[in-house]
Amino acid sequence: MTQSAGRSDPVEAMMASDVASRMLGIELAGYGPGWARTRMTVRDDMVNGHGICHGGLIFSLADTAFACACNSWGPVTVAAGCDIVFVAPASGGDVLTAEARMRSRYGRNGIYDVTITHGDRLVAEFRGRSHQVR
Repeated sequence: MTQSAGRSDPVEAMMASDVASRMLGIELAGYGPGWARTRMTVRDDMVNGHGICHGGLIFSLADTAFACACNSWGPVTVAAGCDIVFVAPASGGDVLTAEARMRSRYGRNGIYDVTITHGDRLVAEFRGRSHQVR
């Protein structure tokens, strides 16, 4: 992880206050300008009626990586929209990793892609559109 010398780090400050991500066991595994990596272990209470990880929880993992990447520049930035494509299921005990990367920044807006994997297996692809708050 990175740390801004002599001032509060926006990603660290945001994650310290993120009760939802903490409740889900989402960890910040690394970040820098325009990118972030988060991790979550799928617990037994995270599986749906089909015995696979609930899609909303995979979305939450990706959304946290997206938030960290787009806030890494400093100004408070929020989601303006996002979508996800589920490629393969995740099961209880799987350790999922979400890697977010900035694709484009224009004005106060940005586009970020997030890849969610379990080991070498692709689980989902997420695209987020961000907007800097004044």
